[in-house]
Amino acid sequence: MKTTAPHIPFEATHPGILINDELEARGDIKQKELAQLLGINPSQLNEIIKGKRPITADLAILLEKSLEIPADYWMRFQTQYEINCARIKEKNITKLSLIETWNTIKQYVPISYLKKQDYLTESLTENINKIKAIYNVSTISELANRCTSQKFAFYKKSEKLKIDPKNMLAWSCVAEYEAQQQVATTTFNSNTIEELTEKLNVIFFENKNTIYAVQNTLNQYGIKCVVVKKLEKTPVDGYSFWSHNNPAIAVSLRHTRIDNFAFTIMHEIGHIALHLSNNKGQKFLNFDTNEINKYETEANTFAQTSLIATNTWHAINANYSPLSHDKLLAASKCYAIHPAIIKGRASYENNNYTTATAFNSKLN
Repeated sequence: MKTTAPHIPFEATHPGILINDELEARGDIKQKELAQLLGINPSQLNEIIKGKRPITADLAILLEKSLEIPADYWMRFQTQYEINCARIKEKNITKLSLIETWNTIKQYVPISYLKKQDYLTESLTENINKIKAIYNVSTISELANRCTSQKFAFYKKSEKLKIDPKNMLAWSCVAEYEAQQQVATTTFNSNTIEELTEKLNVIFFENKNTIYAVQNTLNQYGIKCVVVKKLEKTPVDGYSFWSHNNPAIAVSLRHTRIDNFAFTIMHEIGHIALHLSNNKGQKFLNFDTNEINKYETEANTFAQTSLIATNTWHAINANYSPLSHDKLLAASKCYAIHPAIIKGRASYENNNYTTATAFNSKLN
């Protein structure tokens, strides 16, 4: 049988107040006279009325004789008062403990970011439990240990970038938490990667309701995909990791261009196909930097050749170089590749990102 949580009053009511109410209601007996009837000093009765002394069993019997109010009534009231005092004390201790816990959490967690993303409420208890869930810890000690020792298996670092480790960890934890909430509609099969990338290229070329279309397509191939809003000093574009029984991709949409989004998605698929499939414990958090390692090089190459096949890129260079605006649009139409993706590849290879574009490269 389910029990109802007891009501805890803001303030416990001492039974002495009832003695005062009774005297005022009767009007024919004063405190001094009642003290004489009870056989106690007026100062003692005054302390009882003010809640400074308890009503004992002996006094309850005397009150029964003097005021004709049953002794068990006084004792029940005194017992309830003591219970309420104990519960209020316990509640205050719990509240103080919650406040101390929250102050500790604020040292490791960007609270304002989580509030803006509607993860937090006005309840400290709910907020603490939510943060534990997001960071996948059961205690605050675990949270502190994770925040001070968290290291990803492989990710790009750069001294040129302003990175806040607290924010970076928060972003990645939110990504993993959101991925856990998703249920992929099928089992991931690495043999279908080529088929998947072909479908994604059609979506990138059309660039209509692109984010939803990409998420839906990835899900159909057993890959979870979440969008996690960026936060300050977190220069990350994508993140790939294993979530339960499926690989997952998280993107920040720091840049709202179709070429950046397409490359990020393909880059993370590269990690899934080349690295995560063989080692589900790896995590790849990708930064905006020139410091490249073996894994990032492989993922970059995968993304480049998946977006524009090598033979296609050679043909574009042979037939449309130099890439003027008209030639860029012609190549885009010929090979069904969004012009921003072609331009992005050319800019990367020529290390020239200054050429203005007359077409819309915004992610739609």
